[in-house]
Amino acid sequence: MFFVIFSIVIALYILANVYIFKKGAFAIAAFPVLKNYFSIIFWFLALSYPVGRILERVYLSHLSDFLIFVGSLWLAAMLYLFLICLLIDVFRLINKFLPFFPQLFATTGFKAGLFWVIIAGITLLITGGYINSMTPVVKNVDINIPKNAGQRKSLNAVLISDVHLGTIIGNNHLENIVSKINDAEPEIVFMAGDIVDEDLEPVLRQNIGNTLKKLQAPLGVYAVTGNHEYIGGAEAAVSYLEEHGITFIRDTVIKIDESFYILGREDLTKPRFSDERRRSLDDLIAMTDPEYPLLLLDHQPFYLEKAAKAGIDLQLSGHTHHGQLWPINYITSAIYDISRGYDHISGMHAYVTSGVGTWGPPVRIGSRSEIINLNVYFK
Repeated sequence: MFFVIFSIVIALYILANVYIFKKGAFAIAAFPVLKNYFSIIFWFLALSYPVGRILERVYLSHLSDFLIFVGSLWLAAMLYLFLICLLIDVFRLINKFLPFFPQLFATTGFKAGLFWVIIAGITLLITGGYINSMTPVVKNVDINIPKNAGQRKSLNAVLISDVHLGTIIGNNHLENIVSKINDAEPEIVFMAGDIVDEDLEPVLRQNIGNTLKKLQAPLGVYAVTGNHEYIGGAEAAVSYLEEHGITFIRDTVIKIDESFYILGREDLTKPRFSDERRRSLDDLIAMTDPEYPLLLLDHQPFYLEKAAKAGIDLQLSGHTHHGQLWPINYITSAIYDISRGYDHISGMHAYVTSGVGTWGPPVRIGSRSEIINLNVYFK
């Protein structure tokens, strides 16, 4: 099954690039020298990501890092170039039956000019999207839970998710994230999965764990697994992160400060990567005293209504990236009850963060990298 899906993805990637290349080459066909340079640059960009990934498996180096970084930016550019080419072809098809294009549009000068306008526009768009992805915002969210929490009246917490530490999201970006979290002076930090991208080797090489140790939260830093922990090998990733100050809650519960419970679920994809199923939410709730506030960490924001009916007071999730690249946010909004942000579901508070890192392209267009500062009040 994996081989079939992988083959389909590769085929689509090749077809999309061939389609874009042919459209670009057609636009500058009257300029042979320019066309030659275009061919070289285009296929270097198009092949950078797969070649970098292959090289990474054989010999992890600065060269593989460079190719993956360049290629990942190309993935975002490819999406928008494909959409633009498709839109142009739709207009050309309409014009074939209902002519409305001026004669100017058929000239070689106009085609070449449009080529350069599109290249410049895509370059600016991807540059802006990269800067956007690397500058996370801190959002303040107030939550009121109508339960007693022992002597505690409030909780200053920080929620992050989907850091995707690895080749692209490395120490420099993580230092910025940790600094912003510490500036919020949280009592506790929640990590809702996908802390590591896939392969743990780039994390080890950069000694990223030492940066994670700089997180300051007197009640601790707690995390759950995401699908990417399982893709890259959950046990190795969890072991490394726990060695560097992060406590994982894996299908169990922890009572914090005799005030509230954190319930941590394994990621929904666990059965695909192991012989075990994750525990049911009812099993986890049975380990608690529901008179206290129940806070649930679950990477993927599915089954929110079930969590609400089971008695959860606050669910914190990530995973969606809110699409990361427009217009994919329309797809995530259709799949999930909450693609990004807060909602109140049958008495339960739910917050889904769009994440503080990126997957694939280090680019965000139509979404923001964010750190959520939760001010939770109990009574």
